[in-house]
Amino acid sequence: MSIIATLPTKFILPDLVSHCDFKLRMNRHHKQATAESKRWLFRGDNLSQKSRKAIHGLKAGQLTSMCYPDAGFPQLRVCCDFMNYLFHLDNLSDDMDKAGTKSIANVVLNSLHHPYDYYSPARLNRMTKDFYKRMLPTASCGTTRRFIETMDFFFQAVHVQAIDRAKGVVPDLESYISLRRDTSGCKPCWALIEYANNLDIPDEVMEHPIIQSLGEAANDLVTWSNDIFSYNVEQSKGDTHNMISVVMHEECLDIQSAVDFVGELCKQSIDRFNENRGLIPSWGPKIDKDVAIYVGGLADWIVGSLHWSFDTTRYFQNCGREVKRTRVVSLFPRSNVSTLLPVSSPLS
Repeated sequence: MSIIATLPTKFILPDLVSHCDFKLRMNRHHKQATAESKRWLFRGDNLSQKSRKAIHGLKAGQLTSMCYPDAGFPQLRVCCDFMNYLFHLDNLSDDMDKAGTKSIANVVLNSLHHPYDYYSPARLNRMTKDFYKRMLPTASCGTTRRFIETMDFFFQAVHVQAIDRAKGVVPDLESYISLRRDTSGCKPCWALIEYANNLDIPDEVMEHPIIQSLGEAANDLVTWSNDIFSYNVEQSKGDTHNMISVVMHEECLDIQSAVDFVGELCKQSIDRFNENRGLIPSWGPKIDKDVAIYVGGLADWIVGSLHWSFDTTRYFQNCGREVKRTRVVSLFPRSNVSTLLPVSSPLS
């Protein structure tokens, strides 16, 4: 008698929403900022109707408004533009080889370093300089430096990812985690927490081990949970740059066991964030207040990204609410999912 092995058709998501007790809030300017930002993204780009529909379904403005709930309208608008821009960069890099990603990086980083002098015919040059020049008048020097540095880290990591994809390499878990903390694009978003809330926190405070650990814990939760939510789309395209695929390969686990494994790491990252939050030292009343706002911004990102993942059509198409309720994900067949945008940012 022969035994025929059957491939899984579904898996169960970990209950991360219940594990996160941070308050979910929405910026009061979200409708105006979202509408204007999408018009900004569409300007000068001959997108197909299907692509525009996917961008509407992305709901990047909603994500931004939940992650920067206290920002004034000008700051929220810049953050919305950057979020749409970041997903746009991610989609471009998904479809490019290492030479293509390097070309994009050169345009973007030159535009950031020389916003008033550098010119390229690439549309990214105009987009980058446009949102960044609106950011400069109120952003502190530390904020802008951290923003540019972390954008550089993002492109370096995306370049390594492109090489791995071209070679069909599945990295080991430790290497993947290190790379993913930069390919996620979260670090520049953390700099925008400072900008959105008009903070000017000294470098020595931002570089303190506890503040760094808080940022890392938030990054890990956002990116690892994103890998769980985006796994279905990515596996259908044969993309192995996903923590579920890495764990399955390294630990010889099936899909459900790997999802459970990564889900537990996500819960531990929330716990780690809460533990470190209780260990923040004091630098005096003014700095302590700014630090509390910054750390609160990281918490907003944790809870906002979790809820947004079920509202966007990026991961679960139009079934997000049902998936959020049941936590059951039906696997797509191994083929291109043409109705969705490529996925691998906060963001993947």
